[in-house]
Amino acid sequence: MKVKAVLGDYRENVTVKKKNSFLRSIKRDSLLYLLLLLPMAYILIFKYAPIYGVLMAFQDYNIFQGISGSEWVGLDVFKFIFEQNSFYRALTNTLVLNFLDLIAGFPAPILLAILLNELRFVRFKKITQTILYLPHFLSWVIIGGMVYLMFSTGGMANSVLSSLGLGSIEFLSQKMNWLIMYVAVGVWHSVGWGTIIYLAAIIGINKELYEASDIDGCSRLRKIWHITLPGIKPTIIILLILQIGRMISIGFDRPFVMGNSLVSEYSDVISTYVYRIGIGSGDFSQATAVGLFQSVVGLIFLVTANFIAKKIGEQGIW
Repeated sequence: MKVKAVLGDYRENVTVKKKNSFLRSIKRDSLLYLLLLLPMAYILIFKYAPIYGVLMAFQDYNIFQGISGSEWVGLDVFKFIFEQNSFYRALTNTLVLNFLDLIAGFPAPILLAILLNELRFVRFKKITQTILYLPHFLSWVIIGGMVYLMFSTGGMANSVLSSLGLGSIEFLSQKMNWLIMYVAVGVWHSVGWGTIIYLAAIIGINKELYEASDIDGCSRLRKIWHITLPGIKPTIIILLILQIGRMISIGFDRPFVMGNSLVSEYSDVISTYVYRIGIGSGDFSQATAVGLFQSVVGLIFLVTANFIAKKIGEQGIW
C-alpha cells in the first residue's frame, strides 16, 4: 500500500511538473504561439473543413438540397466514372505528363545548382540566379500568352525560321511538338525555384571536405561526384519521394492555358476533366469522386515511394 501511495504521489508530481513546464513554455514563447495561430487557422479552414464535402462523392448531389438533403447512392458515382473512356484518357495523360516532367524537370535544378555553385564570379552568379528565379513568379496565363506569341504559327519563332528559308513548325498544334513544348516550358518555369533548395543543401556541406580534396589534388568533377552529390543526396531523395507522390495530381493552369482543341488528346488531364464535369456540367458528385480518387492514389504513391526509400537504406520523409 505504501509503495502504491508513493508511486501515486510520484506520478502526480510528474504530471504537475509537466503541466507547469508547458504553461511556462506558453508564457515564454507567447508571441511565437500567437504567430502560429494564423497558419493553423488557414490549415483548419481550407484543408480540414472541406473534407466534409467528400460526402458528395457518394451522393447524387443537389446544389439546392445540400449535402444533408442529397440522396445517398454509395459507389454508383465511382462505377459511372470508371466506365468513361474520357476519364481513363485524362488519367493516362496526367501520368504521362507528370512522368515526362519527372524525367526532364527533376534533374534540371540539381545540375543547375551544381553549375551555379562552381561559378567563381560572384556578381555574375547573383545575376544568373535572379534571371533564373524570375519565371517562377509569372502567372501561367502570362506564360501561356508569351508561348503563343513566340511559338504559334505566325509567332516570332516561325517568322525567324521562315526568314531563314527553313519553313514553319507547328509547335503548338502537332501532338509531339506540343509535348516537347509543354515539358520545356515547365522546366523553364520551375528550374530556378528548385535550384534554391539544392543550393541551400550544398551550402550546408562541410567545407573541410573540399579543402581536403584540394590537398589530394581532386578535380572539380571528382569533387562533385564524391562530395557534392553525396552531400545533397538526402535532399534529392526527399524531393523525389514528394514528386512521386504528386504523380497522379497535376495543376490546372499549365495544361489548360497551353492546351487547345488540336492537342486535346494529350492536354486533357484530371484537373481539366474535373473542371469540365464539375464547373462546366455542374456534376459536383463526379468532380468530388475524381478528386477523392486522385488523393487516395497519390497517398498510395507517396507511401510506396517512402517505403522503398527506407528499404534501400535512404532517409524517408517520416
